[in-house]
Amino acid sequence: MAKKKQMYKETIAGEMTEVLLKTVHHFFGSPGELLRDVRDPRNPKMIKYPFASLFWTAVLLFLTKLGARRQINYEFQTKPFAHNLDLLAGSKVGEVCHDGTLNYLLKHLFPEELIKIRTRMMRRLLRNKCLAWGRLFGLYHLVAIDGTGHLMFKERHCAHCLTQKVNGKVIYYYHRVLDAKLILPNGMALSLATQFIENPEEGVGKQDCELKAFYRLSAALKKDFPQLRICLTMDGLYAAKPVFGICRDHRWRFIITFKEGSMPDTYGEYEKLKMLCPENTAERLRKGVRQRYAWVTDIDYQGHCLSVLECAETKPREEQKKFVWLTNFEVTGDNYLVIGKGGRLRWKIENEGYNTQKNGGYNLEHIYSIDERAIKNFYLLLQIAHLINQLVEKGSLLKRDIRLFFGSIRNIARRLLESLRTVAINAEELEKKLSLPFQVRFDTS
Repeated sequence: MAKKKQMYKETIAGEMTEVLLKTVHHFFGSPGELLRDVRDPRNPKMIKYPFASLFWTAVLLFLTKLGARRQINYEFQTKPFAHNLDLLAGSKVGEVCHDGTLNYLLKHLFPEELIKIRTRMMRRLLRNKCLAWGRLFGLYHLVAIDGTGHLMFKERHCAHCLTQKVNGKVIYYYHRVLDAKLILPNGMALSLATQFIENPEEGVGKQDCELKAFYRLSAALKKDFPQLRICLTMDGLYAAKPVFGICRDHRWRFIITFKEGSMPDTYGEYEKLKMLCPENTAERLRKGVRQRYAWVTDIDYQGHCLSVLECAETKPREEQKKFVWLTNFEVTGDNYLVIGKGGRLRWKIENEGYNTQKNGGYNLEHIYSIDERAIKNFYLLLQIAHLINQLVEKGSLLKRDIRLFFGSIRNIARRLLESLRTVAINAEELEKKLSLPFQVRFDTS
């Protein structure tokens, strides 16, 4: 039995590269199609490694969760890996670059080029309705907005560093980033748009902040996905009139975590009106958890018509928890559960999004380069790799019993690395398999 299990492990490990290749081809087409129109900043006469080869080398660095750029020099330098990389990139190099070669490209590549690739990937997923099953009310794609710490330094790294001061003295320098991620009920968090939170120059009076970055991000999100029906889910920082105005202008819906300190007068008005609307309440018991809902509609806030939804949740032997959301949906007895679910899914950007990228092997807070532009490019490549990894892990091409043998998601990354390093995929057989129609269904549990 033990020998049979070991053989099965080896078989799955050998299939990992093929699963990756088929997943990328199925969702995004050929390498040339995905990377078309990318402006390579290097001198064409001096290029040994084409852009596609370096792009996929960087993506595989994150997919295999090696955690540092120099690991390219130690883990990727095998003939099977170079062969598989050429299949993925549509190139014929036969070698894998040095980490310094990759860093040189990313120091000169404009981040807009990688944003263009990610936008193309997400547009294709949306256009083909691959993610339609997760829409709120069957209409709105749920997009979570949140910022996170990216890098921290004891000394000033660049003129754009944000500073943390205590009593006028700088304690540390840091970089933050704001991301919009498309959230799905099964835990997928796919990056849609990014804004780097940074000062325009050293010594500014008012630093850049998350809210300022949101104004830039919302414009980019509307430009890249003009027809997308969006419901934003955000924390209490965004309970502000300018945010409401942007959502109205873009015809977006929103569900915002509502705290008393965000809009104290409106919160107080809600508390008073709640007592006058006993008909706007509901109660349900599910799996031993008692939930009491209450809501108030038609609250006017400086010309914006808002609703407030509250859920008081009680679990056995635990203190009661209260969740309150502010929304531009009109809450009714028919839709309060759906709106509440949308508000709760905001946590996906922190858990399945940033927490996974920081502690799940992607090493988001690691300094992959000290160059300002390369730092941004490595962040964007990490987002692209995380997007692809979720399609692989949640897709039906990966055997459902794989966790039984590998134990954890991080071990799957190790098996992928093992497969890439040791098993050269037959190009002709792969071409035959790709020419046949096949489906990829997502695990929606």
